[in-house]
Amino acid sequence: MLSKNKLERINALANKAKESGLTKEEQAEQQKLRTEYLKSIRQSFKNQLSGVTIVDPNGTDVTPEKVKRLRSENKDN
Repeated sequence: MLSKNKLERINALANKAKESGLTKEEQAEQQKLRTEYLKSIRQSFKNQLSGVTIVDPNGTDVTPEKVKRLRSENKDN
């Protein structure tokens, strides 16, 4: 997850963009922070998803192969 300071900076830049606009440097910083934020969110979601096991009413593990592969990839990292 991103640090509190980075999240605050993302919000500050978004507010400034609405009020008065951003300089080119600020736009580049905002894009970099947004990219970093999205990467963090996606990784968090993948980690959460890799912990899921789906079991049918008969008690059989029916977890999709994609999730099982994701789980093994996370163990390797």
